Amino acid sequence: MVTEDLGWPRTGGLCPVRLLEVELGEGVPALPAAPGPRRTTVLVRLHGQPLGMVEIEALAAELPAAELAARITDRLGEAIAKHLEQDGLAVPDELVAAVPECLVERRAFLERAPFATVVVATRDRPDRLADCLESLLALEYPQYEVVVVDNAPRTEAAAELVRDSFAARGVRYVREERPGLAVAHNRGVEEARGSVVAFTDDDVLVDRLWLLELARAFEAGENVGCVTGLILPSELETSAQLVLEHFSRLAKGFSRQLFDTGANRPASQLFPYAAGLFGSGANMAFSAEALRRVGGFDPATGTGTRARGGDDLAAFFDVVSLGYTLVYEPAALVRHRHARDADLRRQLFDYGAGLTAYLTRTVVGRPARMLDIARRVPRGLAHGLGRRSTRNAGWQALVPRELVRAERRGMLYGPFGYLAARWGRP
Repeated sequence: MVTEDLGWPRTGGLCPVRLLEVELGEGVPALPAAPGPRRTTVLVRLHGQPLGMVEIEALAAELPAAELAARITDRLGEAIAKHLEQDGLAVPDELVAAVPECLVERRAFLERAPFATVVVATRDRPDRLADCLESLLALEYPQYEVVVVDNAPRTEAAAELVRDSFAARGVRYVREERPGLAVAHNRGVEEARGSVVAFTDDDVLVDRLWLLELARAFEAGENVGCVTGLILPSELETSAQLVLEHFSRLAKGFSRQLFDTGANRPASQLFPYAAGLFGSGANMAFSAEALRRVGGFDPATGTGTRARGGDDLAAFFDVVSLGYTLVYEPAALVRHRHARDADLRRQLFDYGAGLTAYLTRTVVGRPARMLDIARRVPRGLAHGLGRRSTRNAGWQALVPRELVRAERRGMLYGPFGYLAARWGRP
């Protein structure tokens, strides 16, 4: 399995990074100065499609537009040329003037777009929820609903926020007293009226094309049951944010990928158990039919349970195992708001716990899988723990060893946490 180079800094330590975007269809601007150790990472888009990122060193003076354009071409020239060819545009000079084929196709899809439901689970974070909902209400999509599921809240803040600021704009609020992200998502599915059900988190800001590209990707292959998308950070200013971005590996690249057990089966010997390859729960959508067939999300998994996570991985695994195709679509873009002062030990412990909780769940659900998993254990250990594996290469030198150990302690805990959650133990 080859990990795509996303363009994040690999050397020089964990310095703050200024995050900018450039839409080539609107021309390349000059970059203002950013003195000091701060680097700049530019997300490059063409007709809304993310193509990749270009890293710029600290700028003591303005970087001229021509120089930035040259650097973009140097790094992403092949991706730009491929996009232009698909649009029937022969030369870059046509970027601004012509109506590209991708925009024509996007507009045509909007005429037949299915009704969709967006589910946002939340718990006691009204400020972040407000920003998330504002971004959702700015989507370019003809017919959709937003359902907020307030999961075992300790206050009435989310209810009051939706009632006072968003109910009149069509946002629905439901309260789910049973704790757990999977439980909250299942409640959202029960409330959903859409044939496509999308999920994001309350600490996410969605791109205006997010829902459109998620829904459109259900036409990217045969029998598509799930679509995931690109997750980028909204800022990288603090050490906690920088470490989390390097460690979490939320971004899965800028190329569309299809996964299934047939023609689109990847070469990885860990497929389909390495479900983190498919995407993440902060940016995912399912057909309502597929969710019904897999029985929704396992309530013994997810944040808020003893399992500490794994609900998204389990759902991805179930969909692919039932014969559906899963599509990773980078054009479906969201920005995740990494906490500035996150408890990284706890968060990385939870990542590790969620992974092995999910794997335990696959065996508990079907014990015959034990032999299949056992056969893959050596390769899985090398992938998960090896410093030079495709999973770990490039970031471990930048991440404190104590955090690596926290993730591994979580891996040891995960099976016990899942079983405790499944059996209803406190």
